[in-house]
Amino acid sequence: MSFLALLSITSLAIDISAKHAMLLESQSGDIIYEKNAYSRAPMASTTKIMTAIVVLENSDINKTVIIDERSVGIEGSSIYLKVGERLTVKELLYALMLESANDAATALAYYIGGSIENFASMMNETAMHIGVSSTHFTNPHGLDDEEHYTTAYDLAKIACYAMKNDTFREIVSTKTKKIPLDESSYRLLVNHNKLLRYYDGAIGIKTGFTKKCGRCLVSCANIDGVELVCVTLNAPNDWSDHKHLLNYGFEKYESINLADKNDYSISLSCVNGSKSNVLCSNKENLRVTLKKGLKSDIRAVLETDKFLFAPIKKNDCVGRIVYYLGNKEIASLPLYAMENVSEIKYKKSIFERIFG
Repeated sequence: MSFLALLSITSLAIDISAKHAMLLESQSGDIIYEKNAYSRAPMASTTKIMTAIVVLENSDINKTVIIDERSVGIEGSSIYLKVGERLTVKELLYALMLESANDAATALAYYIGGSIENFASMMNETAMHIGVSSTHFTNPHGLDDEEHYTTAYDLAKIACYAMKNDTFREIVSTKTKKIPLDESSYRLLVNHNKLLRYYDGAIGIKTGFTKKCGRCLVSCANIDGVELVCVTLNAPNDWSDHKHLLNYGFEKYESINLADKNDYSISLSCVNGSKSNVLCSNKENLRVTLKKGLKSDIRAVLETDKFLFAPIKKNDCVGRIVYYLGNKEIASLPLYAMENVSEIKYKKSIFERIFG
């Protein structure tokens, strides 16, 4: 049976309300489920995932932003910023991702890009860097625009990329946050993502809604080392859709421990050294996420030069252990020298000194 046939069967296995959907295993990018995942659709405030990443990659989050009139009174969700108010980039990012504040999105866009148009160009450049080709941004907040669109697949890839940023992960997994309102009071920000409260393992990411877009949701959950990213666009029952899709994914995948620190102790031949062999080992742990039932099919192969040449310093990388599933490389683990091996200097013979 072909891959496409299998994919079609998988896609029919779950009944969801979403018009567009995608479920990915974030480490490998494996597609677990898809539904109309490659057709363009508006994305509402899930746009702000890209907004946040562009800000994080192009600013000091501790810098202060002075709010001007261009960022006040923006339609839709808001924290009601005032002209002259001072907030840090990070505080505005919390407002952006928890309260979905369009005024915070606008303030950040002007601060980073100088204009909405320039910031949108930065968003599109980042999308190209991530490798998505059916997404286009015209604004930082996701308010309706015919030229502002994505696909469920592209948005899942953007979310996977974003979750590699530690500050982004910290923000989107936060349920509530206090940021200043004035010198004597604060705003209480409450994350709109209900999955953080009602789904074990949920760690993000972003909600979205306009009448044109319908309900949009990007979620991420991690259970026992397996991390899944789920996207639904135009989904009347998005909370239920995500619970079913995430459960489906966790039933099919597992996190496998391939190696603990110093699991390997390998002696490699050394040429011209004070020792004929050098002891090598791994300094890191290594886990991989795979479909359940494949652990016994993994094989490990040592890759290194046939001989090592002195001098060798402790902690020099001298090779790697490569893990394969069939003929596909699924992970690798660097090997390091655990000791110093000095080079032996041989005196030249008379012949070598004359001719060589």
